[in-house]
Amino acid sequence: MIATLSLHALAAVVWVGGMFFAYMVLRPVAGQMEPPQRLRLWRSVFEKFFVWVWASIAVLLATGYGMVLVYLGGMGAVGRHVHAMNGIGILMMLIFVYLYFVPWGRFKTAFDGDNFEEAGKQLNTIRIIVRANLILGVATVLIGVGGRYWG
Repeated sequence: MIATLSLHALAAVVWVGGMFFAYMVLRPVAGQMEPPQRLRLWRSVFEKFFVWVWASIAVLLATGYGMVLVYLGGMGAVGRHVHAMNGIGILMMLIFVYLYFVPWGRFKTAFDGDNFEEAGKQLNTIRIIVRANLILGVATVLIGVGGRYWG
């Protein structure tokens, strides 16, 4: 259980922490760059970060359901906080899948075609989605840390 919980927490830190860094640190700095360089930066950053998000999702699903089914007696035996984490986590994953296949796909196509105006529009859509998922991710972390004490 300790190893599984540790992997679960690490995967959450990678995903949520990566979004925090991208949104709160990299975005304001990148905003000072000229559009072609800024778009090139985001293309490279997301290309690498999204691999880590996919890996985090796989680890979160395997460890989360593994803990519930093997150590905690199934979904009927866990507290409300686990159900909340599960629901919000699944929502975050669905939002990411949309982000990856729709605006990210459009961004890459536009960027590769030197259509920087369209790439910028898609980057703004990605920014909005990342902000929403960051809020959900922070909420999930807080629920995971303190939820067992809800009563």
